[in-house]
Amino acid sequence: MSYVFFMPTISYMGKGSVKGLGSEIHSRGLKKALIVTDHVLVKIGLVKSLTNLLDENGIGYVIYDETKPNPTVTNVNHGLKALRDNHCDFVISFGGGSPHDAAKGIALVAANGGDIKDYEGVDKSKHPQLPLIAINTTAGTASEMTRFCIITDEDRHVKMAIVDKNVTPIIAVNDPELMLDMPKSLTAATGMDALTHAVEAYVSTIATPVTDACAEKAIELIAKNLRTAVENGQDIEARDNMAYAEYLAGMAFNSASLGYVHAMAHQLGGFYDLPHGVCNAILLPHVVRYNASVSEERLKKVAVLMGVNPHDIKDKNSADLAIEAIMKLSKDIGIPSGIKELGAKEEDFVTLATNALKDACGLTNPKQATLDEIIEIYRNAM
Repeated sequence: MSYVFFMPTISYMGKGSVKGLGSEIHSRGLKKALIVTDHVLVKIGLVKSLTNLLDENGIGYVIYDETKPNPTVTNVNHGLKALRDNHCDFVISFGGGSPHDAAKGIALVAANGGDIKDYEGVDKSKHPQLPLIAINTTAGTASEMTRFCIITDEDRHVKMAIVDKNVTPIIAVNDPELMLDMPKSLTAATGMDALTHAVEAYVSTIATPVTDACAEKAIELIAKNLRTAVENGQDIEARDNMAYAEYLAGMAFNSASLGYVHAMAHQLGGFYDLPHGVCNAILLPHVVRYNASVSEERLKKVAVLMGVNPHDIKDKNSADLAIEAIMKLSKDIGIPSGIKELGAKEEDFVTLATNALKDACGLTNPKQATLDEIIEIYRNAM
């Protein structure tokens, strides 16, 4: 079987790397940007670091800052109108996964027409999106470099998974200096999102040696650095290592795809408007347990990468050790223990599970589930 590996054209990494963006934009002949971000990043002044850079380089821009934490069809439509009304020829997303996904939706529809709902599924577009530069301010989603775009359809209360090579940004930027002021809760949630990406890609049915290498290093870096990044956000080394970790995890799942954690978390987020990273963190150990019977050797390596002594694995089930390590990390950084704390209700499980089984992310889970099995995983995660 042949495989495909997806990546942005250029990625800027490391402290101060965002400063090289001006000359790159000029070299591509781009004139005016739609900056897609959110109110909070504008309010705290972080977006100013980008607009100052654009001003210094004579690059025009207009700001769209209405992005919701779970970006919506309405966000895409409003952003698209702003882009067209202001004659922008490219898009810059600035923030975490929410602005990146909203920007992808805007850029994709701008180039292909129709409605963002038309592109739900895998590779539905015909043309490359409008040029998109994604500048990351969190360390988790990897949306700045992937072909995944998650948009909430408010009418159906469903998160649409748009998996399309044409939504991959042309430039990704991960500058840890832009991440220093991330709150503890956001650092924790995005860090666990990155861990989920790495673990799901590692046990995926289409994993390759390339994605394995990325996933393994990501897991190791997260296990060693996430607690420090949460406890001391100004630790630039921990922030830099988490930036590399989330990017590596993105490299892994961008080509190996994901599994039931994401398929199920998307439904929680879309139905209840919940934070994606927290949903992933809570569901991860329960889906790992479900997959254990077919992924034992892989989970043994996950346990070791997370710091479990290899000698202990001889005397205990490797899946249990991996689950214990995941749950301990979640507890140490303040992740809630169950989805009940987030407002999930058992009477909604049939709807959630039915929609989860339709999510493209579940196609590469190592073990295919029935409706009742997905419901049981939700129940165990309460």
